[in-house]
Amino acid sequence: MGDWEESLSPRARERLARAGEVTADERERMKATEQLGSLLSEYYTGQLNAEGLWRELKGYQERGKAYVLKEAQLKLLDSLTLTSTHAEFQRRKEGVLAIETLKGEQDVSTVEAGLNTLEGLQERCEEEKRQAYESLKVQVQRNPDLRLQQVKQGQNTMVVQLSVDEAVKRLPQWQDFAHQHERRYNEEFSRLAERLRAGLT
Repeated sequence: MGDWEESLSPRARERLARAGEVTADERERMKATEQLGSLLSEYYTGQLNAEGLWRELKGYQERGKAYVLKEAQLKLLDSLTLTSTHAEFQRRKEGVLAIETLKGEQDVSTVEAGLNTLEGLQERCEEEKRQAYESLKVQVQRNPDLRLQQVKQGQNTMVVQLSVDEAVKRLPQWQDFAHQHERRYNEEFSRLAERLRAGLT
């Protein structure tokens, strides 16, 4: 077993063993994929910026391993979710676009447009959620009864007063809205992300 195989995760070593005799090309791809995982881990944690990621991946391209570029982009895209923070989204967007500039057949403007669409969807989701929450908050502030909750303690029932935010979060209207809203936007986010993935060459 070579040094690089020693550094593989147990799962990757198991796959390698199950695969039986693998070709030199397959072995090289597995090694590159494992190294890519470490590289992206450094990028996610901020040890490496977009320019550093670009330089590292340029090395793969120059060694005839351009397939690593698409794989890196897909991994960055797959790590994006509807609830990614603004900073996480920007970091992944910069990475995907930096990698796109390394490709022989590049389409930076289309990839950027796809990422901007995802970002716009994320912002729209947050804004709608905020507006719905604020609207219910006003209702709770106007109706103090909505802040009262009965709590059983042994044989006794007590009435406790909730904060406005606690009361809003317990409202069935809010819970229904939040559930439907999240489901609808997650579906749309997945659909748009899949379209962007399919467009990467």
